[in-house]
Amino acid sequence: MKTHIYLSTVCLIGLLLGVTQLQAQEVLPFPEPPSASTTGKTLADSKHLWRTAENHLPADAPNIVIFMTDDAGFSNPETFGGPVHMPTMDRLAKSGISYNAFHTTAMCSPTRASLLTGRNHHRVGAGQIAELASDWDGYVGKIPKSTATFATVLNAYGYNTAAFGKWHNTPITDITKLGPFDRYPTGLGFDYFYGFLAGESSQYEPSLFENTNPIQAPHDSKYHLTEDLAEKAIQWIRTSKTLNPDKPFFVYFTPGAVHGPHQIFKEWADKYEGKFDEGWEALRTMTFAKQKELGWIPQDAVLNPLASTQQKWDEIPTSQREFQSRLMEIYAGFLEHTDVQYGKIVDELERQGQLENTLIIYINSDNGPSSEGMNGTISELLAQNSMPSTIEEHLEVLHKDYGGMDALGGPKLDIMYHHGWAYTGSSPFQGTKLVAAHLGGTRTPMVISWPAKIKHDEMPRSQFHHVNDIAATLYDILDITPPKVVNGIEQQPLDGVSMAYTFDQPEAKSNKKTQYFEILGSRGVYHEGWFAGTPGPKPPWSTDPTGIINWEPEKEVWELYNLEEDYAQSNDIASDNPEKLAELKDIFDREATDNLVYPIGASMYTVFFHPEELPSSPLKEWSFYEGQNRIPEAMAPKFLSGRSTSAVIDAEITEGAEGVFFAVGGISSGFTVYMDQGVLKAEYNAMTLNRYKIRSKSAIPTGKVKIEVVTKYDTKERMAPATITLKVNGKEVGQGRIERSVPSIHTASETFDVGADLGSPVALDYFDRAPFKFNGKIEKIDIKYID
Repeated sequence: MKTHIYLSTVCLIGLLLGVTQLQAQEVLPFPEPPSASTTGKTLADSKHLWRTAENHLPADAPNIVIFMTDDAGFSNPETFGGPVHMPTMDRLAKSGISYNAFHTTAMCSPTRASLLTGRNHHRVGAGQIAELASDWDGYVGKIPKSTATFATVLNAYGYNTAAFGKWHNTPITDITKLGPFDRYPTGLGFDYFYGFLAGESSQYEPSLFENTNPIQAPHDSKYHLTEDLAEKAIQWIRTSKTLNPDKPFFVYFTPGAVHGPHQIFKEWADKYEGKFDEGWEALRTMTFAKQKELGWIPQDAVLNPLASTQQKWDEIPTSQREFQSRLMEIYAGFLEHTDVQYGKIVDELERQGQLENTLIIYINSDNGPSSEGMNGTISELLAQNSMPSTIEEHLEVLHKDYGGMDALGGPKLDIMYHHGWAYTGSSPFQGTKLVAAHLGGTRTPMVISWPAKIKHDEMPRSQFHHVNDIAATLYDILDITPPKVVNGIEQQPLDGVSMAYTFDQPEAKSNKKTQYFEILGSRGVYHEGWFAGTPGPKPPWSTDPTGIINWEPEKEVWELYNLEEDYAQSNDIASDNPEKLAELKDIFDREATDNLVYPIGASMYTVFFHPEELPSSPLKEWSFYEGQNRIPEAMAPKFLSGRSTSAVIDAEITEGAEGVFFAVGGISSGFTVYMDQGVLKAEYNAMTLNRYKIRSKSAIPTGKVKIEVVTKYDTKERMAPATITLKVNGKEVGQGRIERSVPSIHTASETFDVGADLGSPVALDYFDRAPFKFNGKIEKIDIKYID
């Protein structure tokens, strides 16, 4: 309370007496500059001068650009021994410095929230993605106002700021046209935003936002989201330097690639044709040797074996190897293509003469490579829905409905590669994305280039650092005191520490002493060269839920590693060092308590144990009207396992009517009701592998009609069968069965739309006609749950 009173007094004194430089750094925003004019009673005895804003930045303040890829692996870049050509990373590494012991949180939204705020992820409510939030403070999915982003601070100091690409830090319940908008990028420090708010999006038909407005991407065969983002960033940089040439800018460019779905034009994947035919173990061995040859990892580092629960390459049937290899070729092409888009931005900085004084921070990934594709898939969210399938099923559908291998990487399939490729991408470490206890989930290469101030050298920086250190580093080099009050809200202290000392001291001891990790029950703690952790209830590549069902976190076995002597975290020495292990477990407990991590397992409360409490609309009945669209799936009626519904459509039907009445989801999964040549149709797309189609026996009457679509589930069990009945003016005109329904979510970013199917279309039958706008008139659609 005393601190609050003191800070309020500082604000008041600053306003009344004029803010000193020290006070200005402690309280943001800066006060408006006073008038420079002299005021008399008339113009004749007054003097007019335009007031000028005070410059709060050093004269040589750099532009700042942060690149961060999604779900890329530590050992993917050719720059550091991997198989994927990444010319922009090469270029920046050769002009700057590189880091081989930099860490993320092991998950996307938590990493982004931690990076932007300079705090630990639970402290800013990001212990889980916002779609799966719960109401414990560490998992609520809302960045608190007491942890302002460094974009907010830089903006207050005079930077133009813009964010491009994936955001994934806005509560899912806020992503409607009603807002609130204070936790959109433009409410958290960015002047401009162009990208998507969800965790992933189609690269061909993304669910885009410009600032707070949903927009429709171009719908043509040449469009690719990552290219679009790069072009928009270049345009924004040009505008920034044209209209405000004396102001530095900050660009946060995090495109969402190479998160699933893996989608890239065929010519990019073809660059890697045949390069992965020997399988993932062979690739791991080759990459490990190259990493040592380049001096990227220590010569005494050990290559961890594949986990015992993982599939080996020689266990893949010969008939399936072409499929598995092609999935990796597409991933590699996608990653190279992403890096090339970064290069376009770097080229623009060079053309404008800005490159010399631009600080570029290239974070290879927001977490380790994703093994959520399980055994390789043409429909990635099967894993999130825990819906079992076989590769034989995938291949059958691929060839029957999509024309074969050439469809992989295209707009009609949401593919992801096999977990073996992901584990290889984290070599030499154990683990993948979602594993916070092992470095394969958290460690990622980072490159920093700032030609004006940082001299290039080849020696990798091996100091232990974390994404929460970026904010402190920027404040350090700009001589900014982290503010104590922002917009009237008292601020929590930073958790990160500056990395600036490493710029010219490659062999300096790390000034970061302690860092905890926790994602989905997997947890660990680093302290002065030691690391202790426990992997959690279930590896992310496993489809077996029993680990979670039977999980007792207090009985888990912890591992211990001396990272000073064991770079690859390969030698568990817990049994020989019980006292050191106990010390680190106590440190984890202290950090977990301070950072709102408890209760362990809170990140799984809604998604695994209580899905009925997931953030969603509280409504059970809705009335929709034509043109209402871009409603998030979570805020719309659910056409999922066990949720029987009745949809009553009042419409005016013309001869040969066509177009969508309503649709939720997209090409990978969803539900749509539409007209085609006067025939009433519905399709329940169950994760691509099963498309259940129902239609009227003939064209329905024209004029004003009342259409009813009833979806009645047999039971409330997961993947329960259902019957869909179509009625027109009270008369049944068609009926069909859903044999296997989707239990949790159709897509991660597609929406509920009335009168058209925006984004990617649910049904292949109107794919080439999307968004397939209804050509009659929709008076109203009433939808309600009927159980």
